[in-house]
Amino acid sequence: MSDIIEGRNPVIEALKAGREIDKILVADGATEGSVKIILAMASEKNIMVQKVARAKLDQISTADRHQGVVAYVAAYDYSDLETVLDQVEARGEKPFVILCDEITDPHNLGSIIRTADAVGAHCVVIPKRRSVGLTAVVAKTSAGALEYVPVCKVTNLSQSIEMLKKRGLWIAAAEMEGNVAHFEADLTGSIALVIGSEGQGISRLVKSHCDFLVKIPMKGKVSSLNASVAASILMYEVFRQRYGKDT
Repeated sequence: MSDIIEGRNPVIEALKAGREIDKILVADGATEGSVKIILAMASEKNIMVQKVARAKLDQISTADRHQGVVAYVAAYDYSDLETVLDQVEARGEKPFVILCDEITDPHNLGSIIRTADAVGAHCVVIPKRRSVGLTAVVAKTSAGALEYVPVCKVTNLSQSIEMLKKRGLWIAAAEMEGNVAHFEADLTGSIALVIGSEGQGISRLVKSHCDFLVKIPMKGKVSSLNASVAASILMYEVFRQRYGKDT
């Protein structure tokens, strides 16, 4: 499935139909007519809008009919986080959730989803803003895992963390300055792992809502790990502690 919609009327119709739109790009200076309608609808639906040079839209366009507007749509449908948790608990399982804080690289998100499937995580959560959505690149990098791992898009990650806490989950954040090594932390119960962005790590606000911070010890010269690599290490530690010799 294509991950972009080009043109003013097609974007308006997608908005009317309730299509899951990650963001809309609008050419600099375009504010009148149908663009004004698009901006108003996007604001009402809390969809991110970015102003970009028209040349940028020319590069993105595949049909050369963008008319100054391109919308990025999800390659797959998103799931509802509380519904996923209800289903997990109905099966008598302990929830295992991956929270991605401002992951903007589609390859990283795709890799995280792929590992989430491998370790039996119940869902991956991304924020509505400042995060890559379910683009075709994410789907391809996940190597089919998107067919099996629900991805939930939430308006506010901190509020979602508080909801998870109320439902009995512990929130562990991957942090270089964490106070416990990942293999020493107790990750056996209902757990949510928070993975930060490629450049900035976990935001201060999100970090303040976490129960504890775990670090991945390193002896090399490079000071940090790629987001998807760090996520994989932590996810497999949960896997090891949960299943141990049963695997």
